[in-house]
Amino acid sequence: MKKLLLVAAFLGVTGTAFAQSAYEALPSADTLPADVIQVSPTVPGMGEHWANPATLPLGPIYCVHEGKIVCFEFMIAQEDFTAGKSWPALSGMPGLPPVNHVNIGFQPQGHEGFEVPHYDIHLYFLSPEEMAKVRPE
Repeated sequence: MKKLLLVAAFLGVTGTAFAQSAYEALPSADTLPADVIQVSPTVPGMGEHWANPATLPLGPIYCVHEGKIVCFEFMIAQEDFTAGKSWPALSGMPGLPPVNHVNIGFQPQGHEGFEVPHYDIHLYFLSPEEMAKVRPE
């Protein structure tokens, strides 16, 4: 029983340390391209949104939380998918970490900033559990 408790304690400590070091390893918002501006306050589960207005609505849109880039996003109109449009070279910026997971959400009514039916494609650098902790301060 003691061994089991020690293993559980070890996993709990190393799991927390890994999550913290993964967050610390994220690129700083200071490295965002010079032409991006903040376009939204913190959105739960995503962070603040930063983008170059000239590239909207497509993006890339960068998600920032506590000074770190936690994801980036593209918004693609349903009409463009239906028309068979392709995007062979979507990219973020140099120096981004590996993607942990991708979320593709359909917005049938659109939302502020892109009011037509479209898909939000988020590429996250942290786990879903870590992203769930992103909340306005």
